[in-house]
Amino acid sequence: MATISECGDPKVKFRVYAAIKEKHPYFNLENKVYLNVMSPKDGAFWKAQQSLLRLLKQCSSMKQLKEMHGRVVQSGFHKTPLLVGKIIEFCAVSGNGNMNYAVRVFDRIDKPDAFILNTMIRGFGMTGQPEKAIDLLRRMLQGEFDVAAVDTFTFSFILKIIGGLRSVTLGKQLHCNILKLGLQTHTYVRNSLMHMYGMAKDIETAHHLFEEIPNADLVAWNSIINCHVHCGNYKSALHLFAKMLRSGLQPDHATLVVTLSACGAIGALDFGRRIHYSLVQKHTNLCENISVSNSLIDMYAKCGAVEEAYHIFSSMKMKNVISWNVMILGLASHGNGEEALALFSKMLQQNVERPNDVTFLGVLSACSHGGLIDEGRQCIDIMDRYYNIQPTIKHYGCMVDLLGRAGLVDDAYNLIKNMPVKCNAIVWRTLLAACRLHGNVQLGEKIRNHLLELEPDDHSSDYVLLANVYASTGQWNEMSKERRLMQQRRIQKPQPGNSFIGIPGLALEKETIETLL
Repeated sequence: MATISECGDPKVKFRVYAAIKEKHPYFNLENKVYLNVMSPKDGAFWKAQQSLLRLLKQCSSMKQLKEMHGRVVQSGFHKTPLLVGKIIEFCAVSGNGNMNYAVRVFDRIDKPDAFILNTMIRGFGMTGQPEKAIDLLRRMLQGEFDVAAVDTFTFSFILKIIGGLRSVTLGKQLHCNILKLGLQTHTYVRNSLMHMYGMAKDIETAHHLFEEIPNADLVAWNSIINCHVHCGNYKSALHLFAKMLRSGLQPDHATLVVTLSACGAIGALDFGRRIHYSLVQKHTNLCENISVSNSLIDMYAKCGAVEEAYHIFSSMKMKNVISWNVMILGLASHGNGEEALALFSKMLQQNVERPNDVTFLGVLSACSHGGLIDEGRQCIDIMDRYYNIQPTIKHYGCMVDLLGRAGLVDDAYNLIKNMPVKCNAIVWRTLLAACRLHGNVQLGEKIRNHLLELEPDDHSSDYVLLANVYASTGQWNEMSKERRLMQQRRIQKPQPGNSFIGIPGLALEKETIETLL
């Protein structure tokens, strides 16, 4: 059996197989492959590849993949790039694979082709191993592999990974390599460069790259608008959206999703409404897109128009878990805690979408704003018990806020001390603010010490919060000491944030939307 398997020639294997009168059960398992595709006819090798390829495409688990990999090896096709590439692709990027298994298969390949190398880079990026992706690229650039492996797809994948690292230094180094290879004008590479610089918050370089494009396509416009949104330049993003319309291009669902997020971020309700009305009148196909509908719900909710958000939600023919999440969060953020919980109950009753970690974040936020302590505790409990979702620091932070608002600051402190995740400064400050509200000086001092351990550098808001705790209980001398400490250490009191009743400079853009969208 081993001798037959080790033979790499399909025709020889077929002749040996056909000569065996009493066949092993293994041969019955492989009967279809050997008799149908291994017969010595013209194109037998190609037919065998295609048959194995079809079987590989049907794999949906690592168990099935390993069984098929065994068939590939037994059939002598374990060095065929097409089949090996498909095995690595499943393991590395399918979502049901195993990156370690992909590495083991890759390490046995003498001459990996560009597809296999690029797939490995994608896999390292998707499994949180950026350093391995960068190291593989370095080996490719140094010519370690006997193939002209580095192509436009390679740089697109690696730029996305570096964008996730937010590293301008690494990005510029890679940009230099792209310039040396003359790939900077390629559409995929250029758009990936813009995205990388945007994710790294270098918006000037991203915008400079965009301005160099002679006739920017929709993907380029989407990329630069998204860069501005990611960097918090929401008004600039809306100006760019209007400029894109004036250039003669019409948006797709990706454009609308990112533009509506900018509207929600700065409360540009009128701008968002005009986009919505234009979609209803002229682009019903986009208006019915689930992602666009979800973005409209989110935009209206963030701008305070909860009724309009709920109207869109109710009229959606198809909903996904994001639809439920944004509506629950929208209701919760405006103090409609009971309505948010009722919607959550409706979601569970319909049993169409399974709640995820974001759903429970919205539910806990609703409990916090509504002072629903028992419901909040039940929420934390059922996450793990019934849905196998481990609460994160954000979920515990909501629970601390809920207990703190209700005056149960000691319970909140005990929750922090006993929770399975490490507390961060944001949650400690949430509890410190609750101590100020309820005048708990002793606990406030404890929390300030925890904050100093976490962040040794002086943080002005911590001094201000503790000073206010002293003031709330009439301990003016202690409050004065905190103020003097701030002066001695030259700590400035945080400046108050800005709020906008209107968004100046967008009147022309609103007219553009009505005319051109």
